Amino acid sequence: MSQIKFVLGEDRLPAAWYNVQADLPKPLSPPRHPATGRPLTPDDLAPLFPMALIMQEVSQEREIEIPEEVREIYRQWRPTPLFRARRLEAALDTPARIYYKYEGVSPTGSHKPNTAVAQAYYNRQEGITRLTTETGAGQWGSSLAMAGAMFGVDVKVFMVSVSYGLKPYRRAMMESFGASVFPSPSTETEAGRAILAEHPDSTGSLGIAISEAVEVAAKDPEARYSLGSVLNHVLMHQSVIGLEAIEQMEMADAWPDVIVGATGGGSNFAGIAFPFVGKKLRGEGEVRLVACEPAACPSLTKGTYAYDYGDTAHLAPLVEMHTLGSTFVPPAIHAGGLRYHGMAPLVSHLKELDLLEARSFDQMKTFSAGIQFAKAEGIIPAPEANHAVAGAIEEALQAKETGEERTILFNLCGHGYFDMQSYIDYNAGKLHAYEYPESEISMALAGLPTIPAE
Repeated sequence: MSQIKFVLGEDRLPAAWYNVQADLPKPLSPPRHPATGRPLTPDDLAPLFPMALIMQEVSQEREIEIPEEVREIYRQWRPTPLFRARRLEAALDTPARIYYKYEGVSPTGSHKPNTAVAQAYYNRQEGITRLTTETGAGQWGSSLAMAGAMFGVDVKVFMVSVSYGLKPYRRAMMESFGASVFPSPSTETEAGRAILAEHPDSTGSLGIAISEAVEVAAKDPEARYSLGSVLNHVLMHQSVIGLEAIEQMEMADAWPDVIVGATGGGSNFAGIAFPFVGKKLRGEGEVRLVACEPAACPSLTKGTYAYDYGDTAHLAPLVEMHTLGSTFVPPAIHAGGLRYHGMAPLVSHLKELDLLEARSFDQMKTFSAGIQFAKAEGIIPAPEANHAVAGAIEEALQAKETGEERTILFNLCGHGYFDMQSYIDYNAGKLHAYEYPESEISMALAGLPTIPAE
């Protein structure tokens, strides 16, 4: 059994986050300096992150204690419920058993506060009073804005331009928590102004928004940068999802044969999957992992595994990951939280170790799956979460075709009640099945950096 401990009684919150790096058969490659290509030191990262998070980023310990002040806030919505989707099973006429962990019960409606609260806490502990960040659909931005308000930290958010226009209620939520929100690319930064000079009608990307947020933080000694996905410490904070799910599945006398997760930067997928894969790596239970991404931004299924910049302006560290190229600007799909050019190094590493499968789905298929789920289970998923729903339905239909009993677990990472314009557009026939062309990907990959020999 895992050594992760739970507090007994009514409080079922994990006492520690789980760090998958402790169980990897092969260690992760180190991040590198964007200017020199040399391995980064903690001092290199100090202008961007508090030292506590830098130490978590490189930690090889299996358990990192969750501070009591963070757990106290977690108690407002955690543990989140685990449901069996019996009505969906009946609608699909499948022998599969489908379970889903529902993160939409958090204050901002997604899994993102699990790391936002932790990051705001550690920054405030080190005297930081200002945070900058990027956001796609707004789930991350609204979560960090909430956490900043709780810890007395000002938050400045660069929101991908297309989502800034399509998701005004997410923007209103961030502003209600006291955050400043700017459409990215913006005129606030050198990186934004350079993009607008060349592409005045740019729809933006997470890579561009990251560049703007990093630039502002790097120039302000009182500010730090906060990232909602991709980095090791962010994925580790999300492990509370999978740790709770392990205990809940055991209470249900069940164990997943397959875990399905929506995958953009990797934090949602890692949150549900990494504690289970840790048990697999320790010989404590078999499980198959399926990462589901948009066909319009297919970093795992069509990207290259290589060192690449984390942002468009090449200010952020180089990390080894599945990437579509740092200049990649995906189409304006509604799943704004999955429009990132790269995949988390740890998720990419698991794919290279053949510990996960990757599938891509076009947005027509994902919205169809989301509506099917809503009609059966009564919850309208976020556009990003629809990718996990589509993957789970695909697994269930495969079980039906073969007559195989199969237990499926997926993370319903957020609700779609601030994303109803996307459903309006889908129901009106305004969306189409977009797959990013290979030629465009090849052009973006032509700019991959050269890494110096050690």
